[in-house]
Amino acid sequence: MIGRLRGIILEKRPPHLVLDVNGVGYELEAPMTTFYILPEVGKEIHLYTHLTVREDAHLLFGFASENERRLFRALIKVSGIGVRMALTILSGIEAADFAACIQRGDSERLVKLPGVGKKTADRLIIEMRDRLRDWEQPSTAETRTAMARGNSDKNPVYEAECALIALGYKPQEASRYVHAVATPGMNSETIIREALKASVTR
Repeated sequence: MIGRLRGIILEKRPPHLVLDVNGVGYELEAPMTTFYILPEVGKEIHLYTHLTVREDAHLLFGFASENERRLFRALIKVSGIGVRMALTILSGIEAADFAACIQRGDSERLVKLPGVGKKTADRLIIEMRDRLRDWEQPSTAETRTAMARGNSDKNPVYEAECALIALGYKPQEASRYVHAVATPGMNSETIIREALKASVTR
């Protein structure tokens, strides 16, 4: 099991990234909450990881914090929630906000996440309430001490659209949300963040 990686960022194409660890390039997928605080390409980072082994592929997921990985692992234990859905949920809502929704039984907030219907929201609340009862989320400032936000993009609008499609949005939806929030000078991570906010408040 690969539990943690330290290496140099070679590529960033949300939600995918490539990390050079002593000459070996690891392909990972990460939630947008992790991408928001990644430094630029060429910088070193530490990521907590989760490896999923399937018949047709080995999938490696990266997370900025242990708590984020813990939540991912809790999500994929819920009936009907796979790794893709878990990644999409984590990308659409901060871990602390998700835990708060579960603890107070806020299904209305959960159904605004892409791919989460009423039945899925209710199942999440029922199956995860006890697991997240004592949830503690480190502050954003604490997480940022290990990473600095990147700010370089070749085509931020295109990258943002690709990221939303990879997270499960239909191409038309991704384009609509991205173009509704994108303004000149915004990098892809910022566009994705605002587009995800717009999608859950629709």
